[in-house]
Amino acid sequence: MTTEKNESPAAPVDHLRFHRPHAHLNTTFGNDKFALRAEAFARFFGTPTFLGAQTLIVVLWVCLNMSGITTFDVYPFILLNLAFSLQSAYAAPLILLAQTRQAARDKAQSDADAQHREALAVANSERQVQAAKNTAQLLELLEQNTRLTEMTKNLTERIEGLTRELHDHMRQNPQA
Repeated sequence: MTTEKNESPAAPVDHLRFHRPHAHLNTTFGNDKFALRAEAFARFFGTPTFLGAQTLIVVLWVCLNMSGITTFDVYPFILLNLAFSLQSAYAAPLILLAQTRQAARDKAQSDADAQHREALAVANSERQVQAAKNTAQLLELLEQNTRLTEMTKNLTERIEGLTRELHDHMRQNPQA
């Protein structure tokens, strides 16, 4: 019985093969200039830099108008409220759009991970079947080895018997 051994190196596995169909979802708003700027703007809203800069602008705005250095927006700061409203009018849709696209990316990532797990399960099943075949072959080889060992023992005993008979015959008939 011969066994075939595959000595060729295994091809590299593309670990991202299930994620590539969803690569277009990597950027939140698409890949054009506006989309990239809109995504950067939406990401900037939650940063400490933005919050610090906005706080500094509001403090300067209020201090300049309260101290009398300038009076372009006196108390109750209507222009400042309008600026906040304008900022909210743009920020809210961008943030909602970013959340929607992130949910789509998360779902695509989850689907790709599920496909990857399924492929791993199939590969594992195939390995288990191959291991069962290898075990059966090994048991068959062990049985054959046992039979051959028994045959060798029997033949050795027969040869020893024949050799004894030959030696006995030669002692009884030294001329032959």
